[in-house]
Amino acid sequence: MTAAARVLGMLDERGTSLAVAESLTGGLLAAELTGVPGASRTFRGSVTAYATELKARLLGVDTVLLAEHGAVDPEVARAMAEGVRAALGADWGLATTGVAGPDPQDGKPVGTVYVAVAGPGAPARARELRLEGDRAAIRRATVDAALTLLEQSLEDAPAQPLVSGSRTSRKSAEAKDREDGGGKGCLQP
Repeated sequence: MTAAARVLGMLDERGTSLAVAESLTGGLLAAELTGVPGASRTFRGSVTAYATELKARLLGVDTVLLAEHGAVDPEVARAMAEGVRAALGADWGLATTGVAGPDPQDGKPVGTVYVAVAGPGAPARARELRLEGDRAAIRRATVDAALTLLEQSLEDAPAQPLVSGSRTSRKSAEAKDREDGGGKGCLQP
């Protein structure tokens, strides 16, 4: 079983949902998650905020933080995870930001990456990575590290009762999507 399948299964067992905010991975994390059959039961969506100003505009990352520290920073990663969680109405938010190369960015060398997770009842957590390899290798390793961080966070989190963002409210949202869209829309079993 893949890491994406494991975390989606854990989220589904808890009746919780996930949204992701991506920078250097450019959609690879969302693609990994949506490649799992039944992902729509827990995966709400993603925001690929590659440009720094989009991190502020779409995810609510503080512009002062971005100006002082740049986009490659653990606090920015935490803010992205919290921001996507709020923007997409998910129980959990997962974020990636960093430098895949070929050149340094914001004074950070190639391979400097931060992944972060935000969930219910605990402050957002960020993990720093120092990765090696070409762009593709750094981006792939970032996806793996983000999924590992989410899996560990889910294991550490106490089980939450089914409330807001839960399976019950997701079922209502799915039914509304079917009504509004005249069919199943993008929801896949």
